[in-house]
Amino acid sequence: MKFNTKVIHGGQHHDPSTGAVMPPVYQTSTFVQTSPGQPINPDYEYSRAANPTRSALENALASIENGTRGLAFSSGLAATDCVLRSFKAGDEIISMDDLYGGTYRMFTRIYKNSGIKFHFVDMNDIEKFKSLINENTKLVWVETPTNPLMKLADIQEIAKITKEKKILFAVDNTFATPYLQKPLDLGADIVMHSATKYLGGHSDVIAGALIVKDEALGEQLHFQQFATGATLGPMDSFLVLRGIKTLHLRVERHCENGGKVVEFLNSHPKVKTVYYPGLPSHPYHEIAKKQMSGFGGMVSFTFVSGQKEDAIDFLEKLNVFTLAESLGGVESLANHPALMTHASIPEDKRKEVGITDDLVRLSVGIEDAEDLIEDLKQALA
Repeated sequence: MKFNTKVIHGGQHHDPSTGAVMPPVYQTSTFVQTSPGQPINPDYEYSRAANPTRSALENALASIENGTRGLAFSSGLAATDCVLRSFKAGDEIISMDDLYGGTYRMFTRIYKNSGIKFHFVDMNDIEKFKSLINENTKLVWVETPTNPLMKLADIQEIAKITKEKKILFAVDNTFATPYLQKPLDLGADIVMHSATKYLGGHSDVIAGALIVKDEALGEQLHFQQFATGATLGPMDSFLVLRGIKTLHLRVERHCENGGKVVEFLNSHPKVKTVYYPGLPSHPYHEIAKKQMSGFGGMVSFTFVSGQKEDAIDFLEKLNVFTLAESLGGVESLANHPALMTHASIPEDKRKEVGITDDLVRLSVGIEDAEDLIEDLKQALA
């Protein structure tokens, strides 16, 4: 199947008992057994281990990322936490230096205290990255594009190194979505999504996902999920699955509107720098062209003045864009990373990677582009 067909049919089956086109919401905690240890369906004993609605979502996740196993979690951070539970004190993890604030917080304030050592590096400095690898290195964690500076990492190039060194390689594919980028096909071992964002697509659910190709790794991660309990409920699974069925249509429109917004911002006299991988001036534009089929709907920019007050004034004047955390919904959202999504990162670390106080991040939705541009124009005026 090609992608547009996969999001609707991939890994999916009509309900065998009723013929329902969409999988029912199996709002049940447990399943009947005919004799002790003999459930009617051997796949389902207790919903923490498996639930038919969640299974339908997990099959769809595996299909659209070209994996063999998908796992659905109660949040993107729960999915990340499941991966981190594979490691112990003394292990080392190399991570992209520009990260979602919640991921950075988990790495530095939870797992660092467990004795795991983290290195944060620009993954485009391959020699620096390679110099950090040693016998204790167990995982490489990458976001591409990154949140919020839209940095990119060459997945294929990094995968060559991790495979040679027998190190797990995980990619947070939230911003790109599987419609624009396939990390497993490029050599990654694990794909993570905050399914709250583009996969759900309607700002009505909190969810996370992991997808792998290696079946043994999938079984290990499933055990860690089952043993710790951060599973996605059946109603939320249904909502994410419903969102996935229109993913291709929505992301096409996000890309189209994102390009128009970037064109406007890039020529505005009050805007200093626009961060968007589709711009030829973007330092990693060639990587984006190589590994992505489009450039997405996430855009960040700074002001010529460099003043935080100008960013706040702009955000307070928006009418169509909604000032709120999160991204990837049908509605356009605006965010101030330093005060909102990345506030948990210390100020000196934010400045080190380039998250300035005048930086604004936009999640460009699927409204009429003309209305979005008019809103930006009046807020900048």
